[in-house]
Amino acid sequence: MYRRRLTSLPLFFSHFHQVKRADQLKIYQAFSTEIINPVESESSSTRNSPYVAFVLGGPGSGKGTQCLKIAETFGFEHIGAGDLLRKEMYSSTEEGAMIQKLMREGSIAPSEVTVKLIQKAIESAENRKFLIDGFPRSEENRTAYERIIGAEPNFVLFFDCPEEVMVKRVLNRNEGRVDDNEHTVKERLKVYKAVTLPVVNHYAKKGKLYKVDGTGTQEEIFERVRPIFSSLSSLV
Repeated sequence: MYRRRLTSLPLFFSHFHQVKRADQLKIYQAFSTEIINPVESESSSTRNSPYVAFVLGGPGSGKGTQCLKIAETFGFEHIGAGDLLRKEMYSSTEEGAMIQKLMREGSIAPSEVTVKLIQKAIESAENRKFLIDGFPRSEENRTAYERIIGAEPNFVLFFDCPEEVMVKRVLNRNEGRVDDNEHTVKERLKVYKAVTLPVVNHYAKKGKLYKVDGTGTQEEIFERVRPIFSSLSSLV
């Protein structure tokens, strides 16, 4: 379908200094935000393709709140993978019935189903700038997306947050979810570390990862995010 490369951000890079980690990956730091191995800018021929950012982080990392702020401030379409599945589940489609059945059995929807819902949401939107919130959760999700869509994301926004902070936030958010208890949250974090962090590491090695410090207030975190999207505004 469409192929993309991550846009380089010359305005943003003027604020960085370069350091090295033990694994020899280069990290560019500014305002508590890291960009791992930034790749070259996209060609003008890709400008009309959808511009996609995956947004990842553990439960309680604040990624959902920040997605709303990014969408409102910079005009991105916010697509929640979980929201798409829940919406489809209550539809009268064959896929919806399958998702309901899987949920009753305690299973998860196949990666292909989630990717096709994301693809449909992108293709039906008037916007061409997208935040895909909470996806991909696994390497299987990632490879399914790249195979079906035929492209990688332009970049990945990762909210890095200590476990104790995430646990405290989830327990304090009082959303009435039955799985918002300390034991269950810690189990979810174990799964997140085992299954989702390999996806984060994959995109770090490919130079597509923005790592944002997820501690502090919503406003403080957004001020770390703002320079990334401000630099994109003239290029997307």
